Amino acid sequence: MTFLWEKKYSPFPDPLSCSSIQPGFRICWRKQSLESRSGWVPLLLSLLYEAADPTSLWSPYFGLWPQLIPPDLPMFWSSEERSRLLQGTGVAEAVTQDLENIEQEYNTIVLPFIERHPDVFCPKTHTLELYKRLVAFVMAYSFQEPLDDEEEDSGKEVLPPMMVPVADLLNHVAHHNTHLEFTPECLRMITTQPVAAGGELFNTYGQMGNWQLLHMYGFSEPHPQNTNETADIQMVTLRDAALQGAASEEERDQVHQRWDLLCHMEMVGEEGAFVFGCDEVLTEEELRTSLKVMCMAADEFAEYKENDGWEEDDEEEEQTLTNQEILQFPLSWRRLLHAAAKLTLSTYATDLHSDQVIIDDAAAYAKLSPREQYSLQVRYGQKRILHQLLELTRG
Repeated sequence: MTFLWEKKYSPFPDPLSCSSIQPGFRICWRKQSLESRSGWVPLLLSLLYEAADPTSLWSPYFGLWPQLIPPDLPMFWSSEERSRLLQGTGVAEAVTQDLENIEQEYNTIVLPFIERHPDVFCPKTHTLELYKRLVAFVMAYSFQEPLDDEEEDSGKEVLPPMMVPVADLLNHVAHHNTHLEFTPECLRMITTQPVAAGGELFNTYGQMGNWQLLHMYGFSEPHPQNTNETADIQMVTLRDAALQGAASEEERDQVHQRWDLLCHMEMVGEEGAFVFGCDEVLTEEELRTSLKVMCMAADEFAEYKENDGWEEDDEEEEQTLTNQEILQFPLSWRRLLHAAAKLTLSTYATDLHSDQVIIDDAAAYAKLSPREQYSLQVRYGQKRILHQLLELTRG
């Protein structure tokens, strides 16, 4: 490994530490007053203040984006454009939830705080629109120090994001040639392979499918470059597929009972999803258990329910569920999963073949806007995985 770059920590000032925002000025407040679901409010308040102050020491950093125009995330597209380009991908729904959360957070936490400090903030300057743009900056350019396995197992709270100028200059690709290392003293950007003179340095933002890249960063990778591509089947879609196959009211009632038990076991939820990668299932335990319970014989389910979902396993199940293993599923499991994949594909506005035609036509593809190209890559990658799942479960 070749040492490339080192940067001492210098994140934006954290208001929770009561540190100075400007020379000779200090703000102190209770941590509880800024707590939110996102955990971003202290950082965003600092950004609000610094971004609106032309004398800020951070002005050169903000100057990289004239007029603070943020990355072209789908949250800045019209709802019509999101619906038209991203139907079925899950991005439009995620953005709608984001916008609701941002507005709620601003109106209930940020704005009251601004109004309590009129000598520092001004509602006419530090607006919801500016707050929304700065949320986009944090989404696209911030860093979060990862927790190690022991910290995750202990339930330690996720660390808040930080803005680190220079470290955020590198673009992301799945096949990257650098990565960021956190140490107690500094951040290090390390090359992971030789890079020729004049070659571009690429960081990794994590193992992200194209829908996540577009949602959070405003771009996607063209097929087949993103080997981290994923497709979701909503958990409720598996239930709907089971209900669709029920032949009587009694069978429909059985489906609901099985679903309720899975919810009680915390294997499924109304907003959860089964996540499928190119070669494996990323939600192995949830999918395997859900298919088993939904496809049990009635007497087997009665015993399983009586034991509250507990059973003694003779063998420890594999942690990774590969595509090859899906081929070995019982026929009833494969049929249910096949039906759920078909229902998911029906939510898209276009089919796989239509997307394939455009991607294969270089001239037609070049005529698309960046938004259209990125959205097409998201749709196409997801549909390929879902069609692959149809083949694996055909029977």
